[in-house]
Amino acid sequence: MRRISLTLLAGMTMFANADEGMWQPHQLPQLESILKQKGLEIDPKNISKLTEFPMNAVISLGGCTASFVSPKGLVVTNHHCAYGSIQYNSTPEKNHLENGFLAKSLEQELPAAPGSRMYVTEQVEDVTSQVNKDLEDTRDGQARYALVEERQKALVAECEKDAGYRCEVYSFHGGLEYFLIKSLEIRDVRLVYAPSMSVGKYGGDVDNWMWPRQTGDFSFYRAYVGPDGKPADFNKANQPFTPASFLKVSAKGVSDGDFVMVAGYPGSTNRYRTAKEVEDAFTYTYPMAKAYREQMIEVIEQTAQEGSDARIKYESTIASLANYAKNYESMIDSYQRSGFLKRKQAFENQLMGWLNEDEARLARFGGSLDALAALVKEDSATKEQELALGYIHRTALLPVAEQLYRLAHERTKPDMQREPGYQKRDLKSIEESMRRLSRRFDAEVDKAVLLHFLKTYHALPQEQHIAELDAFFEMGDSWNEARMRQVLDKMYRQTKLGDEETRLKWMKAGVEAFQTSDDPFIQYAVAMYDRNMAMEQADKELAGRFQTMRPEYMRAVIAYQESQGNPVYADANSTLRVTYGNVQGYSPKDGVLNIPFTSLRGLLQKETGVEPFNSPAKLLQLAKAKDFGRYGMTELDSVPVNFLSTVDTTGGNSGSPTLNGRAELVGLLFDGVYESIIGDWDFDIRLNRSIHVDSRYMLWIMEKLDGADNLLSEMVIVE
Repeated sequence: MRRISLTLLAGMTMFANADEGMWQPHQLPQLESILKQKGLEIDPKNISKLTEFPMNAVISLGGCTASFVSPKGLVVTNHHCAYGSIQYNSTPEKNHLENGFLAKSLEQELPAAPGSRMYVTEQVEDVTSQVNKDLEDTRDGQARYALVEERQKALVAECEKDAGYRCEVYSFHGGLEYFLIKSLEIRDVRLVYAPSMSVGKYGGDVDNWMWPRQTGDFSFYRAYVGPDGKPADFNKANQPFTPASFLKVSAKGVSDGDFVMVAGYPGSTNRYRTAKEVEDAFTYTYPMAKAYREQMIEVIEQTAQEGSDARIKYESTIASLANYAKNYESMIDSYQRSGFLKRKQAFENQLMGWLNEDEARLARFGGSLDALAALVKEDSATKEQELALGYIHRTALLPVAEQLYRLAHERTKPDMQREPGYQKRDLKSIEESMRRLSRRFDAEVDKAVLLHFLKTYHALPQEQHIAELDAFFEMGDSWNEARMRQVLDKMYRQTKLGDEETRLKWMKAGVEAFQTSDDPFIQYAVAMYDRNMAMEQADKELAGRFQTMRPEYMRAVIAYQESQGNPVYADANSTLRVTYGNVQGYSPKDGVLNIPFTSLRGLLQKETGVEPFNSPAKLLQLAKAKDFGRYGMTELDSVPVNFLSTVDTTGGNSGSPTLNGRAELVGLLFDGVYESIIGDWDFDIRLNRSIHVDSRYMLWIMEKLDGADNLLSEMVIVE
């Protein structure tokens, strides 16, 4: 990434005073002076080497981050990252969600939810030249998209000849650069320990994204491999994985002002989007997505009684919906108060002014800005329809039927011609999703959610309706809820897709079997197939044109920022990144100053005995008795629970190890403050704060509350 390296060098002085940036590991040696000045004690070059400590101890869970903390494959992550596996293993009789779970021996450890994975990044290769070769001559959007996809699949196929690895090609700066990332794929993941809900989710949705916070958001998995040491599916004969390195856990923790860094897999940020994209997201997409999520939660809760098996099946879904609903609420609030859009528009005016200063510059970059603006406008034309359809397909059986029918079509093609997601490398993942559904589906809940969002779809302007969907559900010009209930009752009564073995059998069925099936959900998939394919091709055409224009726009942005001496880093895209900062409080509004630590003392003040502020009785007794053990913090006269830092993070960073200057684990990142959620789009050092579980609280809970001595004994705990 030569261009980024030059930018980094130009931006060193500015970044000594601001902690913005999610840096690729290979960039870190160029930040050496800043990192050392802030408090890094190990060699920055070590952080840039993925096969050496500490980076080879940091792993992806495919949506969250985790890290090895013992030589026996013990892995720590957030409670909310393990939530799906805890829920999958919970029943009304053994409610591990509510009561917690601890395996005192390897034999007692439980298989994680089907499809659970651990990915250990081992190699990153710049493949920009292989993907982008001669693409400037390919202006047709669909042809360009197909060519890029074909090249990516070929690179992945070659990489995955090495058994046990998962490879992906990731786009940076909208297609300006491409990197092939090779990761060891550990397929046997087991649940080891999770504190009770009243610890791991203390404060619930009330405290989500808020400060002060007193949440013990941590849990443990273990990685297993076959007897030969290679990745394998679950088998009782498998053995714990031996990682190349693991993190020591600090019982000393951190103090106000200390240096911290976070290594993890942030999902996505949008800091280089255009002003029009910003406006569309914050004035339509986020408000509607927030409303739809809240509506879905309400439907689920009204349909599934609390404590019932149906409700347990949807607890993970509810938690995810509530998390993002509050996220969007903060986004909207910050957008309305921050003047973000005006600053975006001002930046674009400055960029155009800079281009107009030089004819050659304008000739090279000017057209890309206009072309990108036109594409963004075209892309936003059907946003209402896309959002409504998206929530119809948040139900279970409709998307399952469509996925199975698509698989039948794709299986008729040579593997390299199949759609990504349906190749041979993806079949195991599809199978596991079919199995996972068994503990995340209830027919009455699914039906109620589908009814609600069909009504939402029906209210769209007629020109945004899809004829095939309207015909299948027998929709008239006016909404007839009683009639629709009859249609759905019949569909759910007659379908067999609620049965796991039936779903698995359909994975091997041919196209003709689908076309002659009398299962109503299969019939829906068949009825919608041609229309879905046409919509997909239209999407690919547009995406291909974005692949042409977005990189050109980013070239202009990077060149302009370089001219101003400002650094440019790539938006987050689920690849391994490192960010750094300090333990530090903040002032969210005039007259309010939030200190960077919470403690057991604050937990006692917040305690009501009613969910979600209902700590275990033993925890309250220990806290009141000031039985802190070696985990007390003198300045607080208590055990620290959570702390704040200035590190730059986002979704996907959940579970990321928070490290001190010696690369010892001092906490787990699990959230951001309410005021910083807009950081996905707009970084503000005054308000950007990440929230971490303090390692001292984690160790205190394990030792004093839950008696996890077997795990403590295999970890290396340092003072």
